[in-house]
Amino acid sequence: MNLYPVRAIYMAEMARTRRTMLQSIVSPVISTSLYFVVFGAAIGSRISEIGGVSYGAFIVPGLIMLMLLTQSVSNASFGIFFPKFSGSIYEILSAPISYLEVVIGYVGAAASKSILLGLIILATSSFFVPLEIAHPFWMLTFLVLTAVTFSLLGFIIGIWADGFDKLQLVPLLVITPLTFLGGSFYSIDMLPPFWQNVTLANPVVYLVSGFRWSFYGISDVSIVASVAMISLFLVASLVTIAWIFRTGYRLKP
Repeated sequence: MNLYPVRAIYMAEMARTRRTMLQSIVSPVISTSLYFVVFGAAIGSRISEIGGVSYGAFIVPGLIMLMLLTQSVSNASFGIFFPKFSGSIYEILSAPISYLEVVIGYVGAAASKSILLGLIILATSSFFVPLEIAHPFWMLTFLVLTAVTFSLLGFIIGIWADGFDKLQLVPLLVITPLTFLGGSFYSIDMLPPFWQNVTLANPVVYLVSGFRWSFYGISDVSIVASVAMISLFLVASLVTIAWIFRTGYRLKP
């Protein structure tokens, strides 16, 4: 594998982030901080603790996961869609670059930005509530795996989309609702038994629960199920991307 084209794509995407710092970094941090302040103040006054953890601290992993999922998909989808939109994708397709190198460059940059945002939000949250990380290794593992997996998903969406409307379709209508309903701001144990069973069909529940377990040692589902779910997402995304490049599906504008 030639690392020079990977580095070129990666650095170009990171340079775009630096040029749009307000939109890429500051805006998501402010939005997530507002979620934290509003939910922490409005609901935290009514719910003191969940599983022995203060409500303000309880929602921090959910907020980080909310940002991680949406930003990973958005960054990766726009990163590959814009070259298709502008026609510069032909430069990549005609260059001596393998498809694997293209994926690593774009997905690596999108995942790096999401991980950076997650760490910034984690540091910001520590100013509002006392935080503890019971399992730092698993916290970083879930952070990196989730960022990479959903950046792969975003890459797929960017190839599939043929307009800016479709580019935002999945993040706004699928990922964000699933994250809100996936236990980001509450424990599913608080729901009636019927809705608990319905919620378990939401794959995001396993991601949020596993990430929260790495902080406080509490979860709504087993850690094994959480690791299995993120692994399934990763494998499915890799298989889909392999099929796309094998068939040439919508690689050209």
